Amino acid sequence: MATIRVFDPAMCCSTGVCGPTSDPELARFAADLDWLQKQGVKVERYNLSSQPGAFAEAPAVKEALQRGTEVLPLVLLDDRIATEGAYPSRETLAALAGVVVRKLNVPASASTGGCCGSSATPGDATKKKRRLRGRDRAR
Repeated sequence: MATIRVFDPAMCCSTGVCGPTSDPELARFAADLDWLQKQGVKVERYNLSSQPGAFAEAPAVKEALQRGTEVLPLVLLDDRIATEGAYPSRETLAALAGVVVRKLNVPASASTGGCCGSSATPGDATKKKRRLRGRDRAR
């Protein structure tokens, strides 16, 4: 299986998801990488501020950085640059790694009425109340 290596710009921690004002894009990407690992893909992530040696040891990264740090983040697939300058989507990561993204298929009845995915429509509760009131009157 493929190896995905991510080379992040300098951040305060390994994921960039720390402190009171973390970037939601970094949180999304961290979750996507976690998902990718759960699919069996080997993922490695390096931060320029805490692991500069990893940047110097990767020839493709070293070469790309000659154009400036704007190329970060870099995502490498088996030591070749796959994306640069932005964090890719889960779909892009999956395609790079050869993993299928399965979308949840929610039936229409589960999303259109009632509480907790019930297939009942809002009018069903009113009809039931009327039937119950009718029984009380008959007694």
